[in-house]
This record gives sequence, structure tokens and C-alpha cells, in this order.
Amino acid sequence: MADVAKLTKLPPEVADRLKAFNLNYCLTCGTCSGGCPITGTPGMEGWDTRKVLRMLVYGMVQDVVDSKFPWLCTGCGRCAAACPMDIDIPYIMGYMKHLRARDQVPGIIHKGCQNNIDTGNNMAIPKEDYLFNMADMGKELAADELPGFFVPVDRQDASILFFPNSKEVFSDYEDMIWWWKIFYAAREKWTIPSENWEAVDWGLFTGNYEATKLFAQRKIDMMKQFNIQRMIMPDCGGGSYGCRVGMKNCALESPENKINSIYLFEYLKEIIEQGRIKLDKSVHAGKVFTWHDSCKHGRELERHFGHGYFEEPRWVIQQCVDEFVDMEPSRMNNYCCGAGGGMWPMPYEAESAWHGRKKYEQIKNSGANVVVVGCSNCHDQIMKRLPKFYTDYKYEVKYIWEVVADALVIDPYTEEEIAANMAEAAAQWERLGIEIEDEDDDWTPPEE
Repeated sequence: MADVAKLTKLPPEVADRLKAFNLNYCLTCGTCSGGCPITGTPGMEGWDTRKVLRMLVYGMVQDVVDSKFPWLCTGCGRCAAACPMDIDIPYIMGYMKHLRARDQVPGIIHKGCQNNIDTGNNMAIPKEDYLFNMADMGKELAADELPGFFVPVDRQDASILFFPNSKEVFSDYEDMIWWWKIFYAAREKWTIPSENWEAVDWGLFTGNYEATKLFAQRKIDMMKQFNIQRMIMPDCGGGSYGCRVGMKNCALESPENKINSIYLFEYLKEIIEQGRIKLDKSVHAGKVFTWHDSCKHGRELERHFGHGYFEEPRWVIQQCVDEFVDMEPSRMNNYCCGAGGGMWPMPYEAESAWHGRKKYEQIKNSGANVVVVGCSNCHDQIMKRLPKFYTDYKYEVKYIWEVVADALVIDPYTEEEIAANMAEAAAQWERLGIEIEDEDDDWTPPEE
């Protein structure tokens, strides 16, 4: 005889939190399970979103917390977007993560989150190594392509604050250059932090509410300390969503925590519309491009903040290329790539690839040669993981800022601009205690 579920009394704090989710409104219609990437995952037979919600109603919270289910949730929001009773299921799964003991968080994401708390970045990259890397790569780019370029750090009164991704600083160095080229072409007065510079919020991935708030407060403090006009929201979908949530909570505590920010898609659209950068579509001739709607940049922002970024990135791409097609479905109905919610760095590769099977079919059916993304986790999932499991269709993957950077037509800097930048760079690295070989004496201005 099958076991019969019995109501379980919950600790008051947990009971109060779950009460706020209105779980008793659930109609058990199964709409959530039908749209969820986890449904049917090998090894998760018998589990689906509807069952988990019923378990929570019956007080079986610990059973859910101890399971893999919350950690396989990508937070894509397809369940909540379709729920007829508007139950915020991704938030519930985040709360289940929150209830897991920190030393039992799977894989490396708790360590990464703790690294960020302790050192200011997920990889615990030492400050000196980080700054030397910025100085060295900036100098190389200046010598090869962009005379007078340098990476500005802790620049007072900057117009734009930008946060690097530790994955790029640690290993994927080339992925930093695309934004640098855009800032250079736009003659932007931008800066990055010397400390607490991490873009990606692994607090969101681990259900660590305190960490998400801390990371947001650090960004707010940086803006105020250096009197910076606007901050570009981090590119990682989870990072930007977590940052928005954290900043909202910080602002609720104190109105002084309100700062000016701009989403990366808005920023790219703005500088194109203002004519601050020029683009040449011909560099992308002969290829068909498509856009992947990141769940957190689109569907979840639409639900929680009233505006999902669906049209802006499509507009930006179409200023750079001649041939663009949409995947189907798209926008609010788009399929998750399978790497959200920390699924890229967690030890669930096969499950993550299963989640992304429909994304692969979307790409294949679109006929596109290039998939454009706006999230680092989506980028690695679609470029590296899905092709390991699904092999019959080949495609490229590019960041949207990479597509823009490739199409740039850069007006040369004047000798005065180059000299001013070189002087500012020299003073900056001396102030920060970073010594780099001086090769600028060999630079000569181009002939007229």
C-alpha cells in the first residue's frame, strides 16, 4: 500500500514565508510542469513542479530541500509566466535553496559566492593579479589596434561604471575586449572598480539573500564613492536580475541607495542612435543571425520589473547585420538554454543538456549560422555544452557586444587624445602600484 502524505507542522518562519506564496491557490492544473525544463529529466522520474508544490502544501519542505529539484531549476520562469494563479514558482525554488545548509550546496557555487563575499570576486583572484591583467591586456590592445587605449580603474566622475566577469578575468581574456572596443569607439568616460568588481551574482544561484544584498550595496557604494553617473547592469542574466533585486532591497532600506543604472541593451541602443559609434554591416555578410532571449533578461524582468528586454537587442543586432531571423517560440515563450540558476557551474551537466534540448532544436529549425546572446552562462551553455550532446547542426555563438564590436568603424584618435590617455594611464597605474614595461616611447603618430 502506498504511503499517504500527512500534513506536517512547519517552523513559524518557514510557514510564514510559504504563506506569502499563496500555495493554496494552486489548481494542480499542471501548466507549470508542462512548461518546466526539468519535467522528464532522466534520473528525476516522478518529480515535477506540480508535485513539488503539493509537497510544500503538505509541509514536506525538508523533502524538497534535500532533493536535487530546486538545484535543477534554472529559474527560467516559464512556469510562473503561464500559471493561471500567478504563483511565483522560481522564487519558491530559490527559497528552497536558501533553506539548504551552506556546506551542502552542490558543486562550487557556494565556494564561489563565499569567495565573492571575502575577496570581491567568485574566483578569489588577488587584486594585484587582476590589476596587472587589466594593465597588460590594455597595453597590448593599445599597441595592436587602439592607440591610446587603457583600462580605467576607479576613475573619478566617470560617466559609466562597468563590472567584469571573473570567468573572463580568470581565463576567457579575449571576451573582455569587445566592450573595451565599444567604449573606445564611443569615446566613453568609463571605469571599472579596483575592488568588489565581480559582475555575476552567485548569491542568487545559491539562495543566499544576504549575499545578493551585499553585492548590490557594494555597487551602490562604488557609484557614490567615485561620483559616477550611471552603472551598466551586469551582462550575466542571473547577475543582472540579482543585482536588480538586491538594489531594490537596498533602496527600500534607504532612499540614499538609489542610483542611476542602464541595461546593457539600452546602452548599446543609445550610443548607436546618438551616432557615437559607426557600424559596417558588410563584415557580417553571408551569415544568418538569430537572438536567444535570456530568461532573466527577458521573461523574469518582465514579470518582476515591468519591462523585459526583447526588442532592444533585436534592434541592435539588426543595425549590425543584414540577415536576421527569430527562433520560435521567442520572447516570453522562449525556451531556456538550460544553464540558468547556476546550472552552468554546478555538477549537473547531463541534466543541464537535457534542459537545453529544445533550445538546440530552436536553433536548428531557425537555420541561423550565428546565435547571439547577452548572458555569459547562456553563451557557454549554447557554445560548449549543447554541441557535446547534440551534434547534427553546427553554429557559432557570439555575444551581442561582440557582434557590435566586430562591425565597428572607429574614427582615429587625435595625437592630443592619445597623449592625454597615455598620461592618465601612467598616473593611474602608478597610483595603484602596478608596474608595466614602458613601450610607449616607440610609438609614433601615423603620417598624415
